[in-house]
Parts: sequence; structure tokens; C-alpha cells
Amino acid sequence: MSYDLAVWEGERPTDDKTAGQVFSDLYDRYIDSGTEEPPSERIAAYVAVLLERWCDLTEDDEDTTPWSTGPLINEASGPLIYFPMRFSMAEEASAYAAAVAESMGLVCFDVQQDRLRP
Repeated sequence: MSYDLAVWEGERPTDDKTAGQVFSDLYDRYIDSGTEEPPSERIAAYVAVLLERWCDLTEDDEDTTPWSTGPLINEASGPLIYFPMRFSMAEEASAYAAAVAESMGLVCFDVQQDRLRP
């Protein structure tokens, strides 16, 4: 079981409902469309910060990373990353991921709870 977050570039939506619509639109355009687009510089930098804290799943010999897929950067497309983490580590990892997103001026959306993170 995994816990998913979405992080993207752009203006912070005014409420959770609007954020859900923005996420859906971005998902359709960048993830579900079938076209591959390299991650934007800001999203690539965001992933790099996450991987400073916990290694990529592809490098996790000790089973300590919260990321459920690897390489993590492969979950990014254009200005969006939609990524899963282990449910057992979701509270700590999602809090960290949300804090990093906020510090970098990115929007973080909790897909399970259909709400913006801080």
C-alpha cells in the first residue's frame, strides 16, 4: 500500500477543490497523456532535495527509503511530480516533502485526502 503526493509549479490554489481540479488537469496533461516530458528545473531540484534526506529506491540496500518507486525522478513530468511512498513511512516523509515544496515555492497536494498541504 502506498501514499501519494503531487507537487507542482504554479500559483497556490485558493482552496482544496480548486487544487484538486488543477491537479487533475496537470495529471491529464503530463502523466496520463502518454507523452514524455523531462521534469522542469524546479521539479528536478525538488527531487534532488528529497533524495538528500532519503536515498532513491534504486540505491536502497538497507530498506530505509520511503519512496515506493525508483528512480524517483521518473515520476516527474514537466512542472509536476506525482509520487508514491510507503504507507508505513508516509507521515514523516509526506510532512518533509510538503515542507520542502513550500520552502521552494511549489504546491503540494495530498491525493488521498484531496487537500493542499501546508
